[in-house]
Amino acid sequence: KDGEYDLADAFDLGADDYLVKPFSFVVLVARLRALVRRGAPPRPPVLSAAGLELDPAMRRVTRGGTRLQLTPREYSVLEYLMRHAGAVVTKHDILQSVWGVNYEGDDNIVEVYIGYLRRKIDAPFGTTSIDTVRAPIASCQDAREV
Repeated sequence: KDGEYDLADAFDLGADDYLVKPFSFVVLVARLRALVRRGAPPRPPVLSAAGLELDPAMRRVTRGGTRLQLTPREYSVLEYLMRHAGAVVTKHDILQSVWGVNYEGDDNIVEVYIGYLRRKIDAPFGTTSIDTVRAPIASCQDAREV
């Protein structure tokens, strides 16, 4: 992948640098020194909502100083919800972001994981952090038109 379009695609997708093979070890070391001079990227901020704190850099969730043990999928769902705190998100939005656009299973899995999260992040603390908003039921006429 040494064409100019390959390089342009890499930069468009977020690459900071691109090294084509075969490459010189001297050039590799020089580019690494340049990266070190730039310094470490800023650490992502800790997300806070409803008394919860989620640290993306450490993949740690706490409530009132108590560390919560979440599975990777639970963590991903919670992170998505916290990044969209205050907004109504659909099951479809969560499925696409957490499970991926190619997920073909039952969309009820989102409700299952919301239940898991409520038992871990809310029940032990007597709080309610996640609200479910139900869409209004369509009239019979609307349902026939669909």
